[in-house]
Amino acid sequence: MNFYTVRDLRTHPRKVWEKLSEVHEVIITNNGKPSALMIEIDDENLEDILASVRQSMTMRAVNKLRLSSLRNGKADMTMDEINAEISRVRQEKQK
Repeated sequence: MNFYTVRDLRTHPRKVWEKLSEVHEVIITNNGKPSALMIEIDDENLEDILASVRQSMTMRAVNKLRLSSLRNGKADMTMDEINAEISRVRQEKQK
């Protein structure tokens, strides 16, 4: 993987774009931590790539929720317990 800082992108954008064309993906870092992924796209694959990225992000969010429910001991809740929890949270938000 190729990493570039936000500063690199600002001061040497051509270098970053050339590398992106060469390797098709570049990671942008901010304060030493990955903060963005640049991937090469074109008019023909834009919608497919967006759909794939969104699906991947959704799957990661669901997996995070599953792991959280396991850690919190809520993985074995019945539908009645789930509905009661949803009702409780909704009532708290209305207050």
